[in-house]
Amino acid sequence: MAIHYHCRHCGMNMGSIDRISIHSEAIGLHKLSETERQEMVSFDPAGEIHVTSICEDCQETLDRNPDYHQYDFLIH
Repeated sequence: MAIHYHCRHCGMNMGSIDRISIHSEAIGLHKLSETERQEMVSFDPAGEIHVTSICEDCQETLDRNPDYHQYDFLIH
């Protein structure tokens, strides 16, 4: 099983963790609310976990341009 992280704004692959077994506490998923978990975490048919987050570039863009929060997708 692998856990893949990608940016929800630009789609960039931020990295992956390849482990046979890992607990949600080890990667902080237990700290998410149920709503956050439904929005940010998905599972594919192979059993791999996909987590949407925000990359540094998109975070910097949003910090400089707060009005961009209204958009779901950013291109940089």
